[in-house]
Amino acid sequence: MIKALLIDDEPLARSIVREYLQNYPDIEIVQECNDGFEGVKAIQQHQPELIFLDIQMPKINGFEMLELVEEHPSVIFTTAFDEYALKAFETHAIDYLLKPF
Repeated sequence: MIKALLIDDEPLARSIVREYLQNYPDIEIVQECNDGFEGVKAIQQHQPELIFLDIQMPKINGFEMLELVEEHPSVIFTTAFDEYALKAFETHAIDYLLKPF
């Protein structure tokens, strides 16, 4: 079983990703987070293998959140902004999904 986190300040975006993941029974969503600080805590608590991460969020953005995490799980960025794609792959993202999905 792959443990996954959804980290996005938009409930609708989290809902869409959650719905997509229902087709993959080997992926278990262990927590959903509204912002980067909550995401850091959830990563420390659950040690997921995969996170779906928004970039533009209140408080800190997705890139700043990753800087606060010692061990990086695999990251799939979910964002409405295509200008961050290069930076996302420089942080070793495994995918980059543009909203709306």
